[in-house]
Amino acid sequence: MSLKVLLAFPESSYREEIVYNFSSDINYEISNCSSLEDALKFVQKEEYDIVLMDMIFKDGTGLDLKKKMNDIIDIPTIFVTEVNDDIKKVLALEYGADDYIVYPFNILELKARIRAVLRRVVKNEDKNSVDKDNEIVINNFKFSIVGRMVTVDDEEIDLTGKEFDILYILVSNPGKVTSREDIAKEIWGENYEGHLRTVDVHIKRLREKIDDKDSTLIRTKWGEGYYFGNEE
Repeated sequence: MSLKVLLAFPESSYREEIVYNFSSDINYEISNCSSLEDALKFVQKEEYDIVLMDMIFKDGTGLDLKKKMNDIIDIPTIFVTEVNDDIKKVLALEYGADDYIVYPFNILELKARIRAVLRRVVKNEDKNSVDKDNEIVINNFKFSIVGRMVTVDDEEIDLTGKEFDILYILVSNPGKVTSREDIAKEIWGENYEGHLRTVDVHIKRLREKIDDKDSTLIRTKWGEGYYFGNEE
């Protein structure tokens, strides 16, 4: 069965190369567009297995597109771009992108990264289905696999896909210290080494969203990692 892929790239030197390589591969069924507006229409009309997108468009940025897509659908996303900028990469991952690959690259590497991302998605879905009715409640905090929902004081907290997945790792093992390396490996798989700092960024944002002056749910054990719990 072929994978449905949306290619969102403006006119560029490598756009035709990417479109050609995927169009000529029977393992992929592709749609392609060149603007944010069209990309958003595509994801509302069709179901895709993954989206590959550039960072720069005439009508906005890839970050704008990812942020708007998050409001519509939770879908695996890889940034494929000439923009080799650490800040842009961190922001893309923080917005929920699953990977970021800089052109030039080998098309076989890109396809391998797609397979790696989709394996992680399937693994996470299988993990969730084992205990999908599980809820964890600590004082005013509630974590529910159903609907991938987190609430504080009965108010739903807006988390990105990566923030939810990292919180799930910690919530599933309360009191157990998990290293940055183990978190990154679980979320990004074999390409985890470039994402260690990104784990810290996600943890910082999670704390800002779920902690208050009376409770600290995500704790640090210095030199070892992070753990979930409301007691020392």
